[in-house]
Amino acid sequence: MTDDHKIENYLRKHAQWAGVLDTLRSVFRETELEETVKWGTPHYTYNGKLVAGLAGFKNHCAVWFHQGVFLEDSENKLINAQEGTTKALRQWRFEEGDSVNVDLVRDYVLEAISNAKAGKELTPERKKKLTLPPLLRQALTDNAKLNAAFLTLTPGKQREYAEYIATAKQDATKRRRLDKCIPLIEDGKGLNDKYKNS
Repeated sequence: MTDDHKIENYLRKHAQWAGVLDTLRSVFRETELEETVKWGTPHYTYNGKLVAGLAGFKNHCAVWFHQGVFLEDSENKLINAQEGTTKALRQWRFEEGDSVNVDLVRDYVLEAISNAKAGKELTPERKKKLTLPPLLRQALTDNAKLNAAFLTLTPGKQREYAEYIATAKQDATKRRRLDKCIPLIEDGKGLNDKYKNS
């Protein structure tokens, strides 16, 4: 299935917002941006770099500007949908009854393209260094099999285990958490894998 067909299917699935999303899509398609599908939604790139995306939700639909932090936003249309989590991403929401000011959307899109051409990009901060709680460090030192299994885990999974054990307030709770984690680590599983795959 082509990206065009995937996007048409996406618009049909979000029939409540199809009119707004189709209007927004037409603005993007007038530009030099390349239309593609990322994470199941319509996205627009410049030289392979994500510039913007469209998405429909239960109570609104939105344009996502991946480097929206650099947009002037003279009309105060943009919000940070996950304050404290996202740094560069900004969202322009459209709710039931909102009309699309095509000229204004085009101005924002053209500014986003201009910023992409200028290389304006906020790169994600590096993850903090892994700090092992003493109890986990000792268990890894004492058990070569456990240590080998732990080293095969992704840094994110290693951090999950370390934080889970370290955040317990009492030593007895830390010990119980470690005992719970050992078989999961030895099986190469992350602490929260069972929730991520459901």
